[in-house]
Amino acid sequence: MIKKILKFFGWLLLIVIVVGFLAYLIINEPRPTGTQGDRAEMLADEMLNSLNKKAYDSIEYIEFTFLGLHSFQWNKKANNVTVRWDDNEVYLDLNQKPEDYTMQEFKAYKYFVNDSFWLVAPFKVRDQGVVRSFVNLKEGRGLLVTYTIGGVTPGDTYLWIVDDMGFPTAWKLWTSNVPVGGLKFTWGNWIRLQDAFFSTLHQSIILDLDITNLKVD
Repeated sequence: MIKKILKFFGWLLLIVIVVGFLAYLIINEPRPTGTQGDRAEMLADEMLNSLNKKAYDSIEYIEFTFLGLHSFQWNKKANNVTVRWDDNEVYLDLNQKPEDYTMQEFKAYKYFVNDSFWLVAPFKVRDQGVVRSFVNLKEGRGLLVTYTIGGVTPGDTYLWIVDDMGFPTAWKLWTSNVPVGGLKFTWGNWIRLQDAFFSTLHQSIILDLDITNLKVD
């Protein structure tokens, strides 16, 4: 019986590896090259205006839950956040250098950086150290952004797909923590809070990411 179980799981592991490899071959694509300059800057401005970056900047507090697993109470004005997961609750002073955090604090910091990015990334295309390029796409206009500094994994690149109204409909990503280049996630289920727009659902062929309990002030 034990041999049969081990054989079953051996075949199951092989199937998972083969499916993963085929998915890699089908989905994986090289990072595109864009053109820096006026077209990229104009598209960045159009996206920020459509989502109302000015209203977002005036928001002082954001609360949300990511994937039903991690909850955040983020005081943007004071630059601190309380992170909760499982039975853990960690307060972070975001003015503090990440290397000065304890192991538990750094874990909470990584959760915050990753999860909040899925909420506010469109507002960060003009952050310090971001390189912006324009890319022609069949499905719309593309804004390629590379984060050369900051965060947990500097060097990550995202290709925003922007519609005629200036709203990002999806992005493709090339990041150090995702082995498949060009994996596409939608940006949908937009809601308007304090006159700024936030996407609360990101879908891909592999998994869906949702944001719930979103509140701003």
